[in-house]
Amino acid sequence: MLLTRPRLAALTFTAFAAFTAIAAVPAFADTAAQIPLERWRSYKGVSWEPSRQGADPAPFAGSVNAPIAGIHFDARGRAFVSTPRLVSADAPATLSLLDTSARSGPARLSAFPSVDGNAVDATPETHLRNVLGFHIDRRNGWLWALDMGFVAGQAEAPVGAQKVMVYDLRTGRTVRRIALDGVADRKGSFLNDIVVDERRRIAYISDSGLRSAPDNQAGLIVVDFASGKARRVLDRHASLLPEPGAKVVSHGAEVWPGNPLTLGINGIALSPDAGTLYWAVTTGTHAYAVPTRLLRDKGASAQTLSAAVRDLGDVGGNTDGIVTDAKGKLYITDVTRNGIVKYDPATGAMSLLAADEGVLWPDTPALLPNGDLVFTASHLNGHFAGVVKAGEERYDLWRLPLQSRKPSRDKRD
Repeated sequence: MLLTRPRLAALTFTAFAAFTAIAAVPAFADTAAQIPLERWRSYKGVSWEPSRQGADPAPFAGSVNAPIAGIHFDARGRAFVSTPRLVSADAPATLSLLDTSARSGPARLSAFPSVDGNAVDATPETHLRNVLGFHIDRRNGWLWALDMGFVAGQAEAPVGAQKVMVYDLRTGRTVRRIALDGVADRKGSFLNDIVVDERRRIAYISDSGLRSAPDNQAGLIVVDFASGKARRVLDRHASLLPEPGAKVVSHGAEVWPGNPLTLGINGIALSPDAGTLYWAVTTGTHAYAVPTRLLRDKGASAQTLSAAVRDLGDVGGNTDGIVTDAKGKLYITDVTRNGIVKYDPATGAMSLLAADEGVLWPDTPALLPNGDLVFTASHLNGHFAGVVKAGEERYDLWRLPLQSRKPSRDKRD
């Protein structure tokens, strides 16, 4: 899902590394058949205030420190977004519903499951503190929120703060809480992204280990809803770690030259049958896959798991989030080339599907109920470098149609 850059002397910049990673590599994909991208929504900051008499709500005072990172849609087309507390802990919520009927002005957010449920100063075991990755479970009607535990200014997550919270999408009621303290490090882990096998109710989590960089404590975490237990697998495996010598480049310029970003595994995704787990490395250019039957097998040895990991090849640029469609195609945000890369498992082909110079840090891709792909772009590398000034922040949602169809009659679309 996201990127940051580790400066061990400052937690803020350490967190930022997970928000910002790209590798300088030649663009190899055929761009002749690229699909035009649409800037679907563009917001001037965020607001948790109600709209009055149709006017734009007042923007949140610390909006520049609450960039929209993750996005996912439920079966009704409602948009949920994350605003991770990596720069500041002041935002009233880290997980919210987004009113997409508004095309501009500040993004109109309402805390999910509630403002109280997002309270930083409340019990860390049961309240959301810092959400980057989450999953909308359309089969069960749930939302699985991955809480990193720490917030800006904290060198260590409080006991019990690293967790998965499962909520009822309709009511916001807590369905289950699953602790991760036993499989994640309170100082070194960076719990980045989560995807769920909705039939088996098994979740897979990417731990980028960013806060322990440059010796990243990266790993995968397997969470079983039924038992409430979690296991760590492929700990510090080479496919999860930053690629040696990779540089971070955005819009043709190296990000933070002389102080390289070291972020490995970031976005993760499942094949439609949940038989394959995919992931991509941000400080690097490759994507990988492994059979989930081995991840679910508690008896599988580290050697067996390691041997089963497949390198899918060079994406063409550095990456952030990934998602699969109903046909099994994999879509990867390319932060180096400002667009979307498609991987076809049937042929092994990797191609740059769409790109636009107006895209500033493509982050999380998600699918609308109609099959369109939407992804966030909030210039996250600029936010964490301090070059985006208050009042100048823009949080864009870009849309990419993945199949031809009749034009929508909904004028709000």
